Amino acid sequence: MRIVGVIPARYKSSRFPGKPLIRLNGIPMIIRVAQIVEKALGRENTYVATDDLQIKNLVESFGFNVTMTSEDCLTGTDRVYDFSKKVDADIYVNIQGDEPLLDFNEIVKIANVKKNNFDFVINGMCGFTDKEDPNNVNIPKVIVNKSNKLIYMSRLPVPGSKTVDSADAKDFKKQVCIYAFNKKELRVFGEQTEKSEIEKHEDIEILRFFDLNIPILMVETKESSLAVDVIEDVAKVEEVLKKVEN
Repeated sequence: MRIVGVIPARYKSSRFPGKPLIRLNGIPMIIRVAQIVEKALGRENTYVATDDLQIKNLVESFGFNVTMTSEDCLTGTDRVYDFSKKVDADIYVNIQGDEPLLDFNEIVKIANVKKNNFDFVINGMCGFTDKEDPNNVNIPKVIVNKSNKLIYMSRLPVPGSKTVDSADAKDFKKQVCIYAFNKKELRVFGEQTEKSEIEKHEDIEILRFFDLNIPILMVETKESSLAVDVIEDVAKVEEVLKKVEN
C-alpha cells in the first residue's frame, strides 16, 4: 500500500500572499513542512502540489518532489485531487503548508488510522492552548460524537452555551489540518464544480464531504500545533522554533 504526503501550496492568498515562501528563522515555511512530512513518509513519498513557479523552483532547489497543478483549484483538497490524477497512491495524506510545528508522528498516526478505516475521511483535532481564543475565526472548531465521528465544524465557538458569556479554551477542540483520503473520496470531492453551501458559509473545505455523505473520523493529535494563518503569527511560531531547535 502506497501512502504519499501532499502539501498543497499556492502563492496567491487573500489573507497572506506568498505565505509558503515566508522564512521562519531563515528557512522557508514550505520547506519546514516538507521536512516534517519526509520524516513521516520518506522523501520519495513527499510532494508539494502547486500552481506557482516560484514555489516550484524553491522546493526543487531543496531536493523535494513538486507536481504542478491547475490554477483553478477551489481548495487545497481540490489541489490534492488534481495531484492524484498524476501520481498514483492508495492513501493521500494532505498536510497544510502553514503548520511548521507539526510532529511527524501525527502524520504517521493519521495515515495508520486511515489504513484501518479506509472508508472514512480522516482529519486531526486537538485541544486549545490557554493562549488561543475560541472566538478567533481563523481557527475551525470541532464537534464530534463519542466515537470521534465529526458532527460539525465551524469558525464560531461551538459547542455554544446560553449560560456562559465568554468561551473557555478548555471546552473546545480545534481542527489540525492533516487529512487522509483514498482516491475515490478525492475524485468525488474534486469532481464537484463548486463549493457546497455550508462549505461556502464556513470556508471550511472538509464540510463538502457532508453533502457527499462521506463520513469523517477525527483523530486526537498533540496540542503543540500552531499554524501561520496571518502575518502576525510568524513571530509566535519563530519564538517556538527557537525553543525547539536550541
